[in-house]
Amino acid sequence: MSKRRIVIGISGASGFQYGYCALQMLQKIEDIETHLVISKGAEMTRQLETDYSAQQISALADVVHPIQNLGASISSGSFKTIGMLVAPCSMRSLAAIAHGMSDNLLTRAADVTLKDRRRLVLMARETPLNLAHIDNMRKVTEMGAIVFPPVPAFYNKPQSVDDILKHSVARALDLFDIHISMPRWGEQGKSEMDE
Repeated sequence: MSKRRIVIGISGASGFQYGYCALQMLQKIEDIETHLVISKGAEMTRQLETDYSAQQISALADVVHPIQNLGASISSGSFKTIGMLVAPCSMRSLAAIAHGMSDNLLTRAADVTLKDRRRLVLMARETPLNLAHIDNMRKVTEMGAIVFPPVPAFYNKPQSVDDILKHSVARALDLFDIHISMPRWGEQGKSEMDE
């Protein structure tokens, strides 16, 4: 059986850790092949917010595509994938996707995902939102994308930032029918509210 391919885009918003966490989770799933593209802004964020080296990130992906390579496999609809997760998604990348501006491989791969009617999930990271951000979110939603801000859940009683990251990313991966073990609402037994 061939592997299911998924594109992971990491753009320049705060929260490089979301993309890293997604790659870690996906590496453990045997029938998934990851194709990674990292924007120039994300490279800066990685250096500012994390201790991860570029080599550590690359080692988690099956294939790494340079951001400027518009001829990469993921830039074509004939390259079959189950979709693309952008984690995190900066407002700049969101705007480019909303307006069909394929000026780098990340935004081109997102455009291809939309045109071929595949699942595109954008973990949009920004707050507060201005009207341009909201309008771009509306546009990509109308185009078929899912805007998925990584809002933490607290019903699972997270004990660490890592717990929060993992839960948000696992929920995003659910949207691709990739099931990661995690606490789910209603599956922990009877709650205090039921009593």
